[in-house]
Amino acid sequence: MNHTNTEKKTKPVAPKIKELIANTKSVMLATVDAEGNPNSSYAPFVQIEQTFYILVSFMARHTKNLSEGRKTSVMFIEDESATKQIYARERLTLEATTSQIARDSETWDNVIVKLKETHGKVVDVISEMGDFILIALQPVKGSYVNGFGSAYFVNSNLEIIEHRNDANHQSK
Repeated sequence: MNHTNTEKKTKPVAPKIKELIANTKSVMLATVDAEGNPNSSYAPFVQIEQTFYILVSFMARHTKNLSEGRKTSVMFIEDESATKQIYARERLTLEATTSQIARDSETWDNVIVKLKETHGKVVDVISEMGDFILIALQPVKGSYVNGFGSAYFVNSNLEIIEHRNDANHQSK
């Protein structure tokens, strides 16, 4: 029997992916400006369903890039002090689309409550500042690495699609 598999089967979100996100308080951000210049930064986040939300100030370079919907990559990474092997830190890297959440929306209110629960009373102060905006980061696709020989492609729902090592490392 010859089967042609045109669609990759997905597996549920790996428990380790959920655990990595749950143990991470901030997300690393990689953005580009209008001229294509890269910028890296970070922001505290909360996750609601499959969307990540960050409250960021326009005083930061990355905020303009995020608000204008340019290409964005986000990374959740194991703390250096907790890793057993620095070359193989556990990490989830995602391409994401961005959208700004309106201040007068139910989503804004719900996310601000969750940000305050997660990151403390400082959220009350900064969420009232006019230069702070709320950005939704919606995953598109990405990769999850959990050590040497343990790298996977993931989809927008953070489900593992396939093992990716077979195509990447080559012998000398």
